[in-house]
Amino acid sequence: MEFLEFLNASVTPYHTVEGVKSLLAQSKIENLKVWERGGALVAVRMPKNPCTDPKFRISLAHTDFPALKISPNPDGRSAGVQTLHPEIYGSPIYTSWLDRDLGYAGILAYEVNEKIGTKLFRSDKFVRIPQLAVHLNRGVNQDGLKVNPQTDLNALWTSSEGARFADSLQKELPEGAKLLDFDVQLFDAQPAQLGGLDCEWIYSGRLDNLSSCHAVATAMVNAPVPENDILVAAFFNNEEVGSETREGAAGNFLRSVLEEIAQECGIPSLASSLSSSLALSIDMAHACHPNFVQKHDQNHAPVLGEGIVLKTNSQKRYASDVLSNARFKMLCKQVDVPYQTFVTRNDMPCGSTVGPTVSAMLGIPTVDIGEPILSMHSIREMMAIKDHESMIRLVSAFFC
Repeated sequence: MEFLEFLNASVTPYHTVEGVKSLLAQSKIENLKVWERGGALVAVRMPKNPCTDPKFRISLAHTDFPALKISPNPDGRSAGVQTLHPEIYGSPIYTSWLDRDLGYAGILAYEVNEKIGTKLFRSDKFVRIPQLAVHLNRGVNQDGLKVNPQTDLNALWTSSEGARFADSLQKELPEGAKLLDFDVQLFDAQPAQLGGLDCEWIYSGRLDNLSSCHAVATAMVNAPVPENDILVAAFFNNEEVGSETREGAAGNFLRSVLEEIAQECGIPSLASSLSSSLALSIDMAHACHPNFVQKHDQNHAPVLGEGIVLKTNSQKRYASDVLSNARFKMLCKQVDVPYQTFVTRNDMPCGSTVGPTVSAMLGIPTVDIGEPILSMHSIREMMAIKDHESMIRLVSAFFC
């Protein structure tokens, strides 16, 4: 299954971008333009007959996910073991990273011949963060496991005394190159797999938000050459830490691309075209947990396999509004895709997406949607195949 291969390969935002580019390259898409910025990418399909007042059909996703990033000076030694100290990226569930086979990957920056180069990197080695034995933590099952992210998440790397992480990365570089810096993170090394009696579910790391990236890229490939409209697929980095970076949704990446397109097409007012367009902000949604149904509002509790989730929030943590919701519902009806509605409980805080940021920045009507998921922000999550198929069908229709 192509989706599982995409999940297994996309172990960092940089690898996600490579995976998206690979999907786009599988089909010789006409009139495709691609801009890349680190762990972010914007793909645009130009129309057959460009006009001065086109509609933009924009789909938004993000390439990053909660993780443990290797710190700049990670090396430590304790009890005869060389350890690696991580920094927390986003808001992972700490306990889910324990007793797992962890790989590490990222991007290396190096100097060679007085020039800076980069290399995408994925180690074939594995590390582990073992739990303390129950005999030494007798109350763990009654009191719950409490993890101190500063002291309890050091990864056991090697027993070789004196080994340095930077030296191991240096060996990955071309001859004569000198390591300058690295952006490397741990990831769940267990491959994605199907689960459930009828293989109806997918178990994998990084489903949030690689599922959306895969759906958007696949839909872009499936779409025919547009007649007048301009199709845009934006894959941002750094959503999990607020988006306020040059690769994030709050940066100038997408706007600069759209301004370049507007100039090329002779569009007199980009703001006017965007105000009459539509964006789909696609990110995973909280499915109702069978063991914790009380955590959802009973009238807004999405279920795995029952359709795409429309996310709304009166505090505008999601960009959905009455008109963008209506357009989404019409599209679902046209292509026979089921949908569910999520509203968080009033006594619980609500998360957010790139939707409000992009909608406010561009002035484009936006609806926040996603596939329902369990174990969100765990190192290994769970979703339904039917929902992913529905999302691909919906975004494909949107692009058409």
